Amino acid sequence: MLKFKEIEPLDTDYLQNIGFEWHTDEDNTQYVSNKVLEISQNEAEKYYEAANELYGMFVEAGQYVIDNDLFHELGIPFNLVDLIKDSWENDVHWHLYGRFDLAGGIDGKPIKLIEFNADTPTAVFETSIIQWALLKQNGMDENSQFNDLFNAIVENFKRLVTLSESTENFNELYNGWKILFSSVAGNKEDEITTRFLQAGANEAGFETEFAYVDEVIFDDDEGIFYNDKNYEFWFKLIPWEQIAIDEGELALILKNIVKNQKAIILNPAYTLLFQSKGILKILWDLYPDHPLLLKSSFEPLAGTKMVKKPFFGREGANVTIFDENGKKIAQESGEYENQKFLYQEYYEFNKDEAGNSYQAGVFFAYEGCALGFRKGSEILGNFAKFISHYIR
Repeated sequence: MLKFKEIEPLDTDYLQNIGFEWHTDEDNTQYVSNKVLEISQNEAEKYYEAANELYGMFVEAGQYVIDNDLFHELGIPFNLVDLIKDSWENDVHWHLYGRFDLAGGIDGKPIKLIEFNADTPTAVFETSIIQWALLKQNGMDENSQFNDLFNAIVENFKRLVTLSESTENFNELYNGWKILFSSVAGNKEDEITTRFLQAGANEAGFETEFAYVDEVIFDDDEGIFYNDKNYEFWFKLIPWEQIAIDEGELALILKNIVKNQKAIILNPAYTLLFQSKGILKILWDLYPDHPLLLKSSFEPLAGTKMVKKPFFGREGANVTIFDENGKKIAQESGEYENQKFLYQEYYEFNKDEAGNSYQAGVFFAYEGCALGFRKGSEILGNFAKFISHYIR
């Protein structure tokens, strides 16, 4: 059974002052729970090891997709294929960070991969800052968490220059390169997430600036500009598939910018391969019956309780759960009904006494680096709560 410790929540004024404005949901309930989940050191290490092993498997699966030209099977927009290949083949296109969503991991329940948010993962601020602050405010040891997200991101920014595990020679190799950080105007959560990552780049030693995406100038031959400055790196908290579908002209310009080696884009286009739920089927083909994986297919799984989900859906939208007889037992509406769908074997989350489900989110930045949880129903949607943890 899951164990919790009830603590004093962070003051709303404090949360507002540090920029955490999405602390209260539309139903007037708090987004961050005032209960922290207890885990063991061994359980934390298992999450870390799972993330590291899974990332290596995703790299193998990505190579398999490219070698066998399976982009269409993964729902990859055709206008991103060349850009994905270019970013994959050159080591300078470093994957900055991602988040594995996992079921299990507590009370002896085996860890299983649900999906990998490799392109534009959020929950960064609450994982790195809020759950740390909760322990500190309540007189608990703030180091008793699996939570090194900020430092890991700082180190990974340095690897954009060193291109190796070691970052000791960053200062010798750094040549004044600048990173421009962008999100869409009007989305406060995305902006705060982006500015948090910008702070990591500043800490690493980069010159940085923030601009909303509609303020940025893109030129096929010259690169990326803001306020008459040319930027060697551009971080965008905008999904690649959204750029491909809604901003086709921009997708073409970005392809040319990368091909002409005028800028490096974070996260790289190849992370869309990892982001597509379709790659879960490729993983199952390459690693059948792997203990971290759930059976996945592009066709319904006969005689198996299963989850149907869109390749590029978010926050549980258009997810359906079927029982062993194909009867629909849970469903969420959404805007992704016209996408391709994956069928994944159902696996029960760890649950509390009230029947709430708990999904682990393990961040990856060169290695597993932080853990947070979301609490919700069988399908974790937009109103799922963030749950902090501590290591007993």
